[in-house]
Amino acid sequence: MGAEEEKTNTCGTICLKYLLFTFNFIFWLAGGAVAAVGVWTLVDKSEYISLLASSAYSASAYVLILAGVVVVATGVLGCCATIKEHRGFLIVYFVLLLCIFLLEITAGVLAYVYYQECFPLCYQLSDELRVNLKDTMVNKYNQTGQEHVTDAVDKLHQDLKCCGSINYTDWRDGAWKKLAGDRVVPDSCCKTRSNRCGLRDHPSNIYNVEGGCIGKLEEFLLQHLQILGGVGIGLAFIQLVGMIFTCCLYQSLKEDPY
Repeated sequence: MGAEEEKTNTCGTICLKYLLFTFNFIFWLAGGAVAAVGVWTLVDKSEYISLLASSAYSASAYVLILAGVVVVATGVLGCCATIKEHRGFLIVYFVLLLCIFLLEITAGVLAYVYYQECFPLCYQLSDELRVNLKDTMVNKYNQTGQEHVTDAVDKLHQDLKCCGSINYTDWRDGAWKKLAGDRVVPDSCCKTRSNRCGLRDHPSNIYNVEGGCIGKLEEFLLQHLQILGGVGIGLAFIQLVGMIFTCCLYQSLKEDPY
C-alpha cells in the first residue's frame, strides 16, 4: 500500500514538474515579449513622442522593459527550482510571482481608472499639449540645429497621417514660414510625399484630420492604455495558475531530512 502511494506521489510530482516547467517557459517568453515591446516603443515611437512636454509615455516604456527583465529572471528561477526540486527556490519563486501578480493587477486597475477619468480632463490637458506642440513645430521645424525636431515632425505627419498640431493652418505662422518660400505646409503633410508637394494645402493633397496630430496622439495613447490595462489584468490571472502549480509541487516534495 505504501509503495503504491509513493508511486502515485512520484507520478503526481513528475506531472506537476512538467506543468510548471511549461508554464515557466511560456512566462519567460512573455517577459521577453514585454521587454521587446518596451524597446520597440523607445526606438520606433520616441522621435515624435519627444515633441510633447510630458515624459510619461517614455517612462511607461522603461517600466515595460524593467518588468520584462524581472519576468525573464523570475522565469529562469522558476525553471531552476522545478528541475532541481528545490523547496527554498520554489518559495522565492512563489513570492516573486505574487509580487508581479499584485503589480500587474494594480497597473491594470490604474490604467483603467485613468482611462475612465481622462475623458472629462483630456480637453484641459490637450490645451497645454496643443500649444506646446504647435510652438515646437512651427518655430523649430527646418531650423538650424533642430534637425531632430524636423525628423520627428515629418515622422509624426507620415505615421499618424495628420498635418499640424491642431490642423494644417498651424503652418501659416512661426519661424518655419519665413524659410518655407511658396510652400504652405511641409512636404511631409502630403498624402503622396514628393519634393515641394506642400505648395497646396487642399484636403485632396494633404492630410486634414479633425483634431490634428495632437488628437491622433491622444487617440493613440488612450488605445494603448486600454490594451495595457487588459493585458496586465489578463496576465495577472494567468499567473494564478503558475502559483497554484508552485504550491502543489512544493507540497508534493518530501521534506528535506536535514
